[in-house]
Amino acid sequence: MTKFRTLLTICIVGATVALAACNYAPMAPTSGPASPGTVAMTAGLSSSSEVPPNNSAGTGMLEASFDKQTNVLTWTVTYRGLTDSVTAAHFHGPAMAGTNAGVAMGFSGNLFSPIKESATLTAAQAADLMAGKWYVNLHTEAHPQGEIRGQIAAK
Repeated sequence: MTKFRTLLTICIVGATVALAACNYAPMAPTSGPASPGTVAMTAGLSSSSEVPPNNSAGTGMLEASFDKQTNVLTWTVTYRGLTDSVTAAHFHGPAMAGTNAGVAMGFSGNLFSPIKESATLTAAQAADLMAGKWYVNLHTEAHPQGEIRGQIAAK
């Protein structure tokens, strides 16, 4: 009977320790950035943000994340109401809102909404993006200089 009690006591103590460890184990986050170095970014696209503005009723939105450790920018652009199909889409910079700049990086894939892509930025591109000096621009045949545009900012 003594061996049985000893074995039972060991089992109970072991189970108690195991349950306690489960209760105090740190839990992985269920939401939020993938890493501490990830920055969420956004831009509202409109014709009134074009320089000069145009009369398009089109609108759009950029939702992006930028990993400062790897310099990878991942984005989704959605849009509606444009005069016709998107013929080109680019990130432009460096430029503040209200000024124009050359193409910093073009989109490479499908230009139908939603546009989903990612790219690795150079150190200079990453610095301009983080400084708020990039904008996204969607071009159409009716508006070859850009139909809708939005300045990118951290959320």
